[in-house]
Amino acid sequence: MSELLKISLPDGSVREMPAGSSPADVAAAIGPGLAKAAIAARVDGELRDLGRPFDGDAELALVTARDEDDALELARHDYAHVLAEAVQTLWPGTQITFGPATDDGFYYDVMAPATRDPFSMDDLPAIEEKMREIIKADKPLRREVWTRQQLIDRWKAEGETFKAEWAAELPEGEELTVYWSGEDWLDMCRGPHLPSTGKLDPQAFKLMRVAGAYWRGDQKNAQLTRIYGTGWLNKKQLNAHLTRLEEAAKRDHRKLAREMDLFHLQEEAHGSVFWHPNGYKVWRELEAYMRRAIDGAGYQEIKTPQVMDARQWEKSGHWGKYRENMFVVPDEVPNVEDEGPVVSHDADWMALKPMNCPAHVLVFKQGITSYRELPIRLYENGCCHRNEPHGALHGLMRVRQFTQDDAHIFCREDQIVDEVRAFCELADRVYRDFGFTYSIKLALRPDQRFGSDADWDKAEDELRNAVIEAGLATEEYGWEELPGEGAFYAPKLEWHLTDAIGRTWQVGTIQSDRVLPERLDATYVGEDGEKHRPVMLHRAIFGSYERFIGILIEHFAGKLPVWLAPVQAVVATIVSDADDYANEVVAKLQAAGVRVESDLRNEKINYKVREHSVAKIPHLLVVGKREAEEGTVAIRTLGEQQQNFCSLDEAIAMLKAEVTPPDLT
Repeated sequence: MSELLKISLPDGSVREMPAGSSPADVAAAIGPGLAKAAIAARVDGELRDLGRPFDGDAELALVTARDEDDALELARHDYAHVLAEAVQTLWPGTQITFGPATDDGFYYDVMAPATRDPFSMDDLPAIEEKMREIIKADKPLRREVWTRQQLIDRWKAEGETFKAEWAAELPEGEELTVYWSGEDWLDMCRGPHLPSTGKLDPQAFKLMRVAGAYWRGDQKNAQLTRIYGTGWLNKKQLNAHLTRLEEAAKRDHRKLAREMDLFHLQEEAHGSVFWHPNGYKVWRELEAYMRRAIDGAGYQEIKTPQVMDARQWEKSGHWGKYRENMFVVPDEVPNVEDEGPVVSHDADWMALKPMNCPAHVLVFKQGITSYRELPIRLYENGCCHRNEPHGALHGLMRVRQFTQDDAHIFCREDQIVDEVRAFCELADRVYRDFGFTYSIKLALRPDQRFGSDADWDKAEDELRNAVIEAGLATEEYGWEELPGEGAFYAPKLEWHLTDAIGRTWQVGTIQSDRVLPERLDATYVGEDGEKHRPVMLHRAIFGSYERFIGILIEHFAGKLPVWLAPVQAVVATIVSDADDYANEVVAKLQAAGVRVESDLRNEKINYKVREHSVAKIPHLLVVGKREAEEGTVAIRTLGEQQQNFCSLDEAIAMLKAEVTPPDLT
């Protein structure tokens, strides 16, 4: 009698199955409905193919389309393989490399055969049609284990030089797998996959664009074509995603910034922002708002140097972790005429700061600090520089020069939970003032880290407990713990904002750090008269001003809250006879604290309305001869069809209320 395997199911039941059975067999034994719905399995927590036999007794959870995260990952992985098969079917001789799933789809890097030009957007319709044919053919996706030499021989025989190169570097003895699509196409892959191509919805994907990509990401290597697609579980999800993309394109902060004259970027300063007067007004409003918030929360504002000796970055640990992303300069530049000093080792280098924390430790270390003085909360609008690759730069969202609303709280161990809870409450007020909802995540220790496990245990518990005490570790706030996502020196709480079209942005953070005070020898004198290490809480709410402004522009589609708008009102004339009255209205609004401009041009009023609407001016006050005689205005509010008529005094009162920041109302 053959051995029976004990398969434990999520409901606590145990099924006995013959050796060699697979999750598909368990699904069939439970019932035909589940057998049809199952698309994969979690075996002892590992996501696996439905048809892969069990290795022994196991805990099993069958995966269906209702398990959306797993289902989407599998579908997108399979769409990538179907894409590669379609391209090779249409153009024999095409070489394929890699094709992972992404956050909203998939891509595959391929090299066109020598007989044709690189692939372009014009090829996408034909590739899509062939992909649908492969999906409708319902080809089984079958896993096989191969040796490294089998893989090398296969790829060389097929002319797949990239795959052969990769296979040759795989470790001897490792289990290597390929997946067959039907009987005539295969790819090297770890899996898992859906049972067959027919489990994909042929109407739930779309190829989006092509781009250049280098083999293995190295520009010294051959250039490939990367074909991007988006993939979903059904057509409804695809259509919703395409609608979001259309809306996101309308909200693109770079496009809106041109229309609103906020800032520009140019090659002479890659990754750095040229703020125009309008854009810098938004910046200054945010800066003033944050200063009021931190002043009220007991922070002290400081300013630290932009450039520090490399030895300081070595001590902090950043030199080893961030050196390639730091802008470095010699401490002394050699004098060519007299052959002056020559830079010979790291200690002779200076670096533009990529973060503010080591400098804040140096401020804390000045003088002797007593336990009675703690907590000390040091705040800085700190300008930082990171040498991001050109290809990664993206408007305000990813830049090389940025300013953080950065602060570090130096406290005793018994103060940590209270300080983190107070920060949670401060962040909550700020995000609500800007109309955001958010979720909170706890990012736990990464594999490579500084500090002891005991310190990490303590730091993670402190952050967790503070969120619980603040009442935020709930489903309402999307509470989640993220294994391996912490910084190399500390776990962190992350605030993920949700914008008007459902996208999430990781913005605020607070980290509980015992490593940096140790590495930089920060101490305070305790009640016992001995030296003790403070705990250092790294925290930010905006994250960076640049990125937060970009998020605000896209969230509000340029229609910023009136208190943030660079120009809050424009007084526009219908006829020149009203010019004097328009100037009087402007003067009174300015006296009331409104950022207002006049438009006295000899243009039709409809032209002026359109122009100021494109520039996202919140209120247009239209005045003509009648308004001048009666002391009234006609107010056109951005986004509204009708105009409202009221006295000038009423208009001033309304605007004065709207331009007041929410924390001052």
